[in-house]
Amino acid sequence: MTQSIDDLLVDKEKENSSAIQLNKKLTDIKEDRLEKEAQQKAADLGLEYIALKGFPISQEAISLINDKEAQEMKLVCFALLEKSAKLATTDIDNEEVNNFIEKIKAEGKKVDLYFISQKSFDYAFGFYASLPKIREKKTGVKVTKDDIEKYKQEDLSFSKIEKIIKGLDTSDKIVAIISTAIQVNASDIHIEAQQDGVKIRYRIDGVLNLVASLESNSWSKIVSRIKLISGLKINITDKPQDGRFTIHLKGEEVDVRVSTIPTSFGESVVMRLLKATQASMGFDSLGIKGRSFVDLEKQIKRPNGMIITTGPTGSGKTTTLYGILRKLNSPENKIITLEDPIEYKLEGINQSQIKKDKDYNFASGLKSILRQDPDIVMVGEIRDLETADTAINAALTGHLVISTLHTNSAAAAIPRFLAMGVKGFLLSPSLNAIIGQRLVRKVCKHCKKEVAIDNEIMTQVLNILGSIPDNSGSKLTDEELNNLKFYKGEGCQHCHGLGYKGRIGIYEILIMSQEIEKTILDNKVSEYIIQSLAQENGMITMLQDGLLKAKDGITTIEEVFRAAD
Repeated sequence: MTQSIDDLLVDKEKENSSAIQLNKKLTDIKEDRLEKEAQQKAADLGLEYIALKGFPISQEAISLINDKEAQEMKLVCFALLEKSAKLATTDIDNEEVNNFIEKIKAEGKKVDLYFISQKSFDYAFGFYASLPKIREKKTGVKVTKDDIEKYKQEDLSFSKIEKIIKGLDTSDKIVAIISTAIQVNASDIHIEAQQDGVKIRYRIDGVLNLVASLESNSWSKIVSRIKLISGLKINITDKPQDGRFTIHLKGEEVDVRVSTIPTSFGESVVMRLLKATQASMGFDSLGIKGRSFVDLEKQIKRPNGMIITTGPTGSGKTTTLYGILRKLNSPENKIITLEDPIEYKLEGINQSQIKKDKDYNFASGLKSILRQDPDIVMVGEIRDLETADTAINAALTGHLVISTLHTNSAAAAIPRFLAMGVKGFLLSPSLNAIIGQRLVRKVCKHCKKEVAIDNEIMTQVLNILGSIPDNSGSKLTDEELNNLKFYKGEGCQHCHGLGYKGRIGIYEILIMSQEIEKTILDNKVSEYIIQSLAQENGMITMLQDGLLKAKDGITTIEEVFRAAD
């Protein structure tokens, strides 16, 4: 007797049900085996084990790590309290897991790490779908405008800075250090682990000043916090690292560049504070005066040729280049820069960043830039023959090229080019002007007082100022030389007791002349010969320019001799 269709369907349903039950049983057996394997591996690793299936995971916990990072690290947070976090991973050997744990610890939370199976991870990862939107967890490590304002004070002395910093926890210590550094207009913050403690120094107007000393036991927390803010790896202490972060203040941004290197007693940390307003100095405000200003202005307005700035690191070369670019920036000019790194953003100018790992250096980058049909090109630095040759050919073919060279004087730039291998017959027609420069501190106008000068020093000053060329436009009369007055700051609340506030450039502007061109072509070049010819042509030296500024009460004799002698 044949079965009815209904009976056949019932039998089929029973078979399917049995198959499903069998598959479920096999799956349960497999999952149980995998859980036991995970439990055994956790024991072997010395870690706690947990099975997360059925565990209620909150949105706050799962969102501690974003879904992309969770998948990459095989790491989830399954329980989050105010002062602790419970994390679970399937990949204990992943270095990023340890980095993330250090980040959470640096925020003051206790971390418990568990080992889990892949099934537990998949279960926990499913909770990301319950989040109302995918969002990045804010870990509270950013330095904000409100943080900076919290430690803003009038009459901020170094002793006050130390008192403020010492009375805070680690997170607030870092904020206070940055805030007070910005207030005193520091360019760099140095935090150094030494044998007898932690030293904090600010570079103000080019000079380092000790502002605070802390106990040695605070060092590890301080450096971890700084690394956390600037995106560095907390657990790496034996290799140099570079990071950065930005603080958005009212009316400006401060770009903070962080560098760490290993030292004998711990890592040395330096934070450079780059303010956008520092790039806003115009050409007219650089401190170039008289005939030097007129001559240089004429040279930068030429449609082609090279303008070179020289001086050691920290002598203000970039500020001078930016001042020139701001002077030339107009809708009619296409300006492209090649920098390493881009220190400040300039509106209306195309700025390109060197990327050495992608073979985009000054030489190759300059060749690419010239295919962009620029009128004016800025090259951050000329270091080698290939870059020098490309820059010179650009200057000879209708482009204005401005760049820097590391020499101690304007006159030394020409022998330096020739030593690189540049051909003299190409160099001489391509150069418009060479700027030698240094930065000196300005006397604080609030505590400036006239000072007496030692006879020996005054004699030296009179000899230098008395040798200013007649055709320079700045020659002093005998009456002026006999009535020189000089000044110094006594120290007040406005300058934090230093006697100086702000900096200004001292310059020598070497304009190419027929005599200098002939010397290059005749291959009779030396720094001394070029210097002598330039002075005969009316060039004022950096030392003379500095002493003229000291005579006018802008800086001090000591500063000028420190920077330029």
